[in-house]
Amino acid sequence: MKKKKLNLRDIKPNSKKEYSHDDGHNHNGSKSTSSFGTYLPAIFSFVMLIAGIAFDYFDTFPFFKGWIRIVWYTVAYIPVGLPVIEDGWKSIKNGDFFTEFFLMSIATLGAFAIGEYPEGVAVMLFYAVGELFQAAAVKSSKDSIKALLDVRPNEALVYRDNDFALVNPETVKIGEKIQVRVGEKIPLDGKLLSDKASVNTAAITGESKPDTIAKGDKVFAGSINLNGVIEIETTKEFKDSSIARILDMVQNATARKSKTELFIRKFARVYTPIVVFLAIGLTFLPYFFVDDYTFRDWLYRALIFLVISCPCALVISIPLGYFGGLGAASRNGILFKGASFLDAMTKVNTVVMDKTGTVTKGVFKIKEVVNTSALAETEFMQYLMAMEEQSTHPIAKAILEYKADGADFEATEVSEVAGKGLKGTVNGKTVLVGNKALMTSNGIEVQSETDGIVESIVMVAIDEKFAGYVTIADELKVDAHQAIKQIRDSGISKVIMLSGDKDSITQQIATELNIDWAKGGMLPEDKLNEVEELKKQPDTKVAFIGDGINDAPVLAASDVGIAMGGLGSDVAIETADVIIQTDQPSKIARAIKIGRSTRRIVWQNIGLAFGVKAIVLILGAGGLATMWEAVFADVGVALLAILNAVRLQKMKWQES
Repeated sequence: MKKKKLNLRDIKPNSKKEYSHDDGHNHNGSKSTSSFGTYLPAIFSFVMLIAGIAFDYFDTFPFFKGWIRIVWYTVAYIPVGLPVIEDGWKSIKNGDFFTEFFLMSIATLGAFAIGEYPEGVAVMLFYAVGELFQAAAVKSSKDSIKALLDVRPNEALVYRDNDFALVNPETVKIGEKIQVRVGEKIPLDGKLLSDKASVNTAAITGESKPDTIAKGDKVFAGSINLNGVIEIETTKEFKDSSIARILDMVQNATARKSKTELFIRKFARVYTPIVVFLAIGLTFLPYFFVDDYTFRDWLYRALIFLVISCPCALVISIPLGYFGGLGAASRNGILFKGASFLDAMTKVNTVVMDKTGTVTKGVFKIKEVVNTSALAETEFMQYLMAMEEQSTHPIAKAILEYKADGADFEATEVSEVAGKGLKGTVNGKTVLVGNKALMTSNGIEVQSETDGIVESIVMVAIDEKFAGYVTIADELKVDAHQAIKQIRDSGISKVIMLSGDKDSITQQIATELNIDWAKGGMLPEDKLNEVEELKKQPDTKVAFIGDGINDAPVLAASDVGIAMGGLGSDVAIETADVIIQTDQPSKIARAIKIGRSTRRIVWQNIGLAFGVKAIVLILGAGGLATMWEAVFADVGVALLAILNAVRLQKMKWQES
């Protein structure tokens, strides 16, 4: 059965269009599953069926006989049976004979042929109810996708011909200036031209808290401007924006089937024609072996056999189970690029992670200021900041965030000493700012206590005397400790850290987080080699978590690649199999939980379907089961399986 690919360009914000579910048929047309009209045929047939059964079993309705009875049940059958017969006929014309539509049509029309009218209507009615349940479940699991569609920007205020004009975002080119008013969605990715902005990035990260950004910082399409009119220079075309990328990944996730799902579909293709021929044999072969052979009785048994053997519970509930898992993950800020990765996540037993941007914020902050001079700390910092204003290094940016009182100092005659630091003049005094090598090369004695410092250190000398130092460190994410604990609690046997940062810092972070072992100073190819060596170990399934361009090779090579952050590197996001939109490492354990719960529910449904069908098939072939038991074995089991799958969407995925 072919999957219809959903084209982003065909979807408009707040669109009322419904999607056909994954069997390639849309039994409810384009009507919303919440519309009363969708349920009306089933309600009408149900009322007619109940009334007909009442007329049959009470003698006070003598008129309900002969052609009146036949017409009554035919009218009850048509609203729910005709769409299925039409689907079966279309499948036959396309060369696909053995579908569930064909089985249901033959079984129910056969029941009518032998006078079992209520059973014929009941089978088709409950099948229709099962379809409605499925459609409602699919609609529920797509709520997160629809929410994303609602935030997809549909207009941009772009500066052209000396004025701002409203245009379609798809027509805006890279480098153009756009304006976004308060409460409006940012239509394209870009960099902020205004001094500052406050934005809500819930559509990208899943977190609705405001985020304050400064001039020159990145802004992302789908974010909402919260305060004041802002101007942005676009850096990407609309089709490459963050929100479009996320939409594409979520909506195409169902196209990547799990091995279980693919097996069940292939199995149903072989299984269905086999049961059709078995039913034919069950009708005619007893003639040669049974003395009191009655065609009607054996045909009835064969029809029961057909209804029971219909693979609806499998071909409906299993894809729905995986779809429910994808939807549950999506609502938790976790994007699986396909059902196959839900399965793969359940087999992971080794987690390898990058450091910077994964368990740390990737933002340098001053950790400690040590002033050994006679100056006040704020004055000491003003000397340092005056020098660092001349540098573009990330550490300089961290130092310049320090709030010092008093008038700003100005550095002159600043020169860079390659690989060591800066030399210049501040307030008529010679100032050196850099590492230990800079100090010793200028004959300045450095305190021995600095030798044991793991963090990045910036030393300061004023007028050829050591004046102190500042340590700079990358902060751990708020949930880093919690994340490692939850990963271990989820059954992961080994947690490893591989980082490009210097080994001393990597080892310190690993010890603080209780990580099994770690290596620092690693190039991308070194990380790749380590992961490939791990994969060679028997029964080892590796998930790698990273966020940068340098992590792309190892993300691709691991059994499951997990990219941290919808705001992370484009290359990492494109390469990864799973994306943590919120940048929270604690979501890794939640992704494992969702994957395992999805797989457990899918296998519960498989066991339920096969178990009940096997029992009732044997009873039906022996004449011990009626069409009503057949209805339960087929549609009843399908309904139970669907309800079981829906549990995934209702579960509360709280942190341990």
